[in-house]
Amino acid sequence: MWRDRDFRRLWVGQTVSQLGEHTTLVVLPLCAVLTLDAGAGELGVLRAVGQAPILLLSLLAGAWVDRWRTRTVMVLADVGQALALGAVAVTGLLGALRLPALLVAGFAVGALSVFFDVAYQSSLVRLVERDQLVRGNSALEGSRSAAQIAGPALGGALVSLLSAPIAAVSGALLFALSCLSIRRLRRGESLPEPTRERSQRLQEPTQECSQPHPEPTQEPSRRPPRVWRRIREGLGFVVGDPSLRAVCLASAAFQFSLAATMTVYLLFLPRELHLSGTEVGLALAATGPGALLGSLLAARLPGRFGHGVVLVSAAALGDGAFLFVPALHGSSAGTVLALVAVSLVFGTFGQLVNVTVMGVRQALTPDGMQGRAAATITFVGMGLTPLGSLLGGFLADEWGLRPSLAVTAAGMLLSPLLMSLSPLARLGRTLPDHRLLVD
Repeated sequence: MWRDRDFRRLWVGQTVSQLGEHTTLVVLPLCAVLTLDAGAGELGVLRAVGQAPILLLSLLAGAWVDRWRTRTVMVLADVGQALALGAVAVTGLLGALRLPALLVAGFAVGALSVFFDVAYQSSLVRLVERDQLVRGNSALEGSRSAAQIAGPALGGALVSLLSAPIAAVSGALLFALSCLSIRRLRRGESLPEPTRERSQRLQEPTQECSQPHPEPTQEPSRRPPRVWRRIREGLGFVVGDPSLRAVCLASAAFQFSLAATMTVYLLFLPRELHLSGTEVGLALAATGPGALLGSLLAARLPGRFGHGVVLVSAAALGDGAFLFVPALHGSSAGTVLALVAVSLVFGTFGQLVNVTVMGVRQALTPDGMQGRAAATITFVGMGLTPLGSLLGGFLADEWGLRPSLAVTAAGMLLSPLLMSLSPLARLGRTLPDHRLLVD
């Protein structure tokens, strides 16, 4: 894989774009809390607006990604995110930065990141052979982990030490650099519209896995009825598969609870524990090294212990780590180290689950359905995150930060419980193959 120039270009572009995204995810909330003195309700609204595109646009993104060049989708997403953050920077330099500007920028970045994420996941299937999917996902998710290391720390430090416009400019530059790398992709980013000949080739596993997929010579035309029919096909495929259906339910429970938890958590750190912006960034950034370790473990543990055992146990360990946070008091070095340890455990096992689930989803899904399957799972799994963010802000106002954090953190344990009761828990050491299941 590493000798393939197109894979390297995808990896570099995805890495830099993820760095820009994770920087922005910290910059915008911290701008609201530290610069604009936003309250719990306002922070909940800001986070909900940034997450709303997952609910509104995921299915549409999947239908478009399966028909358009994934390179085109990723390049346009990078350009749009750079322009949105550039607008925040200009507004800040003019001294007119207000919460509405952050809301608009948050929605734009969230919407475009939906398209980028669906596109890069679908692009990988076109670039590598099926038996390389876990290693390819390990590399890409490892780069996301590296972004989680640098992004929060960079965003927190820039907002705290310099200014919101500079922090926004840094994110815009990262998206621009990603665009330069992604636009150099030359092959394999997308499949043409499925044809009868293509369907016949699905019956030839050896040839299908060994041959790269050529990029279509021109963009397909957009026909709204066709798009909605393709969306229904994607929904029907995921709902009809017991394992993918379980992924959706477990992901929905986790993401809803995580959104509520993080809304309270971002208020709990500076206001209850009295941490500075740099310390908040450090605590959040500790998720990155853990996620990097989780990506490395994901290339080995499922094949040794079984995918089902890894999924359930890793989810329980990672999600349970946040239950220790409400017991912390003060802003001592010990408190910061404890937060770093929690983030490290959460990042390690959370990423182990993410990479393993992604490999399972890709193995169960035909090539022509990859974008729609990814988007459907994203839609169902993360569609409730805006409501979770609003719930977190509401609970923080009504119950206080510490009790709210305990309740929302406990809610994340619903995810491993749901997986333990599903076919996912029975997956063995070898990934299933959708072609064998069809036969």
